[in-house]
Amino acid sequence: MDGIRLLPLAGEPPAERSDAARNREALLRAAAELIDHCSVENVTMDAVAQRAGVGKGTVFRRFESREGLMAALLDHSETAWQASVISGPPPLGPGAPPLERLHAFGRSRIEITLTSAALIRAAGQAGSRAYAAAAFTAMHVRYLLSQLGVHGDLGYLATALLAPLEIPILEQQLGLEGRSVDEVQAGWEDLVRRVVAL
Repeated sequence: MDGIRLLPLAGEPPAERSDAARNREALLRAAAELIDHCSVENVTMDAVAQRAGVGKGTVFRRFESREGLMAALLDHSETAWQASVISGPPPLGPGAPPLERLHAFGRSRIEITLTSAALIRAAGQAGSRAYAAAAFTAMHVRYLLSQLGVHGDLGYLATALLAPLEIPILEQQLGLEGRSVDEVQAGWEDLVRRVVAL
């Protein structure tokens, strides 16, 4: 296969040119550094362009809007998190018993969702987690449920387990109901035990 360039699969975006990929990474890195320095709310397209050493038009051509930039950052974070689920150390990654992995998944998903909350809001409609991200989490939970010998509609059960891990539910529980993160995690793990009947 060396030297053979494969065509993209149907529905896949075309492969990105290497210089375009480098520019994209530089812009995302600049935006992430600014967020670390002055918070999501204070990051502007001008500031990202200046930090990356490009014109503001380049940022708009690449991401179309501030929301688009924030959504791209969200996708970048999601990709890194998925890698830790697929090949990271246990219990989130492979190698731990399925129930332990499922509990670790919930704790990690709560943490990344809360850490990304401001970014999700800043991304607006574009920040709705991409279909691919939702499909990955659902597939992973279905897989772990099947490993635990759970019967029934695993897709529906996975959806029921994932719903409490999304930002509207977490913000309601933590903000309006005054629960702690530990209480939310414990509640989710109790729900998991009931679903798997252990």
